[in-house]
Amino acid sequence: MGTRRQNDLDRLADEDLVARVAEGDAGAFEIVYDRHAKVAFSLAFRLLGERAAAEDLVQDAFLSVWRGADRFSPALGSVRTWVLSIVHHRGIDRLRSSAASARRELALQQEARVGAQQERPEERAIDGALTPSLHRGLEALPDDQGRVVRLAYFGGFTHHEIAEMLGLPLGTVKSRLRLGLDRLRMSMGAREALG
Repeated sequence: MGTRRQNDLDRLADEDLVARVAEGDAGAFEIVYDRHAKVAFSLAFRLLGERAAAEDLVQDAFLSVWRGADRFSPALGSVRTWVLSIVHHRGIDRLRSSAASARRELALQQEARVGAQQERPEERAIDGALTPSLHRGLEALPDDQGRVVRLAYFGGFTHHEIAEMLGLPLGTVKSRLRLGLDRLRMSMGAREALG
């Protein structure tokens, strides 16, 4: 960028620069970045606590500024406030996503442990007659339905907990559970009828 053009852009207010960014002006974007990247990084680092993650978040936020400059409205606040709100919202989304991933991983580990645990003798005696039929019925279910049924009935998780750990809407969990149980009942009923 030429020195004169750089000087002209340096004199512009943030709002005018963002208007130019909306028109695809890379020079104006560089100045917006230079003016706000340090404070954006500071916020990102406070949110995420890791330098690399904070740098990635700032890059993502400024990419959003580049792509969405036409959505900036001075009536809603300054450019700095807008940039920081993008960093904040995306940072919170990442934290939530990380926490949800950790919860899902923990739940899936618990599901595996529940399946691997040996039943106590009294449980084996009660369920002994149904176990082979039940296992065949569960194995015949589509994976998505079988997982929800196992988590609900063998893991003891609520619908809300299953939705959270699998990252699914509550209605989807309920539908898969209902469909899985219906198939399981039909499967086990057919086997009993065949004797």
